[in-house]
Amino acid sequence: MTELIHGDALLVANHLAKSSVDLVYLDPPFNVGTKFRARTTDAGATSRVTGPVAYRDQFPSKTAFLDWLFERLNVIHGLLASTGSLWLHLDQRTVHEAKVRLDALFGEENFRGEVIWVPGNGGRGNGPTTTHQTLLFYSKTDEFTWNAKDPELREPYAKTSLSMHFKERDEDGRHYRERTIGKKTYRYYADLGRLRGSVWSDCPSMLSNTPLRSETTGYPTQKPLALLERIVRATSNEGDLVLDPFMGSGTTLEAALKHGRRAVGSDIGELSITTVTKRLQRAGHPVEVVDASSRTASHRAKPRAKRAPAPRARRSGPAS
Repeated sequence: MTELIHGDALLVANHLAKSSVDLVYLDPPFNVGTKFRARTTDAGATSRVTGPVAYRDQFPSKTAFLDWLFERLNVIHGLLASTGSLWLHLDQRTVHEAKVRLDALFGEENFRGEVIWVPGNGGRGNGPTTTHQTLLFYSKTDEFTWNAKDPELREPYAKTSLSMHFKERDEDGRHYRERTIGKKTYRYYADLGRLRGSVWSDCPSMLSNTPLRSETTGYPTQKPLALLERIVRATSNEGDLVLDPFMGSGTTLEAALKHGRRAVGSDIGELSITTVTKRLQRAGHPVEVVDASSRTASHRAKPRAKRAPAPRARRSGPAS
């Protein structure tokens, strides 16, 4: 049973034990200064003009927004397991200031990198316009999950590289190249691809925001399932607990459940609760909706027994 918590993200600690969460993904408001409406169908046409308000992204100032966000992040930090990690998804409006505050909350040494996500929208206005969003990645400690060998974290080599360097074949017919550095030789196989970089442009927002696709729920700012599947597979393992405290359309929860993780989501909006309930039930996942303030400490979810943490993965050779 997947629990959907209806209420402020400040109250998720009423339902989860300290240090019980393995992965958190947050896609909060961006301090845009407007209301976001859901897409509705009227006489066969789809429109957001007359749709219900999903959420209001309106704050008095940037500082007020950041104070609001980090009041909730402080609570969520306490729920993370020692081997847990967190992704914060923002854009150019506040990501730089948020990075400074996250360094203070997690420690600069636990900043693990950032991903530039390219939704695929065209530029607008004069000068170089921003057509990407940024995902900041932090871990609780030096022990965290990074599944570097997962196919989601590999990408094909460039055609030029394949034709120039991967000319050898092994006994199974697989193309490879070898590089000798110092006194050690490393072998790289063409069919395994290279480690994926930090710019992700292969999972555009159009996958989830057009009524022509079944994935689309009509909820505004819905993120593509492919993006969240990559995050879930890269930074959690089967059986882990994944939390999305601003669950919106429920993409994180669907991605987690699809890949054998456990999931908990929360949102203050009634439309989010309705949307996610329908979405997960349609995918065959039973849900339970609970009021954020209804439970006491005695009803908190117990953290599952943790396996001995594996040491953080380190490359045995140069990046490929």
